[in-house]
Amino acid sequence: MKAAYTRYDLHFAFPAGTSRGVLTHKETYFIKVWHDDRLDVCGIGECALFRGLSADDRPDYEKKLREVCANIDRIDTLDLSGWSSIRFGVETALLDLRHGGVRRIFPTPFFEGKERIVINGLIWMGDKETMHRRIEEKLQAGFRCIKLKIGGAIDFRSELELLAEIRTRYAAREVELRVDANGAFTPDNVWEHLDRLARYDIHSIEQPIRAGQWQALAELCRDTPVPIALDEELIGVESPAEKEALLDAVRPQYIVLKPALTGGFSGAAAWIEAAAARRIGWWVTSALESNIGLNAIAQWVSSFSPEMPQGLGTGRLYTDNIPSPLRQQGETLSYDPAESWDTSKIIWN
Repeated sequence: MKAAYTRYDLHFAFPAGTSRGVLTHKETYFIKVWHDDRLDVCGIGECALFRGLSADDRPDYEKKLREVCANIDRIDTLDLSGWSSIRFGVETALLDLRHGGVRRIFPTPFFEGKERIVINGLIWMGDKETMHRRIEEKLQAGFRCIKLKIGGAIDFRSELELLAEIRTRYAAREVELRVDANGAFTPDNVWEHLDRLARYDIHSIEQPIRAGQWQALAELCRDTPVPIALDEELIGVESPAEKEALLDAVRPQYIVLKPALTGGFSGAAAWIEAAAARRIGWWVTSALESNIGLNAIAQWVSSFSPEMPQGLGTGRLYTDNIPSPLRQQGETLSYDPAESWDTSKIIWN
């Protein structure tokens, strides 16, 4: 078996405001695996590095990719602990190759076009008018789960006004509201923010305070008026013992899994197993992958027959995404087997 990798830059269709500035592009890496006797069949995976967030955002990242490609026949002997996005890409590529190199990663009805995944409508940060317009677009498109990024671009009062406007029109049973603070609050002010958010029947808040504050998080999760979901807190926590220790110490209501950031599919599955044993809920979101990574995540998620909306609505963000059979229609993501992949944009080294 042989392997190669290449870097690929994805460019946003619009400047996506974040708490750290404005994202205009996202670099990612693709890995390809094949057998010499079948050069027409290859598996492709996305090593979805997220600069500034991935635990494996390191200067020697490409050196590790070269090592992986040079030893792909002995991949089980390589230590990929601490290399979450590379593990995600390798797992995807090998599964793709095993299933014929047709971007079938998991043999689920989703790949056959027989199932749809319900997703949330993500509202990127922006000025109040822009966020209001985006909310209205999602509601008109039929989304019944809206997720707002909060705590960064505009003042908290304006964010509450946006939530209040939705609640004046839709009850919680009609439209689910999620918010993601990305660690924007502090242990000193988070209680006040949670109390004010609770007035609007919020389903959950992701990462209300920055990661690494287990004691403060445990106190929040014990008495919070708004269910808490851990997100960034999971990044870099790899061993089963570490996962169990975190969940036992904090006892969150939910965890949010990004396979490229939480140990690939094997690592994310271990999180689900540990959470289920503690009756902790979960859902999955993409980490701004291209359609290569998004397709793999969607197929994996569908194998669990999820009942909650998932965070897989990022495929339309880019001007130069990889053309694929993935289709987003309103609040659902599906796969159209009558359509084809076009990976010609990927130039291999």
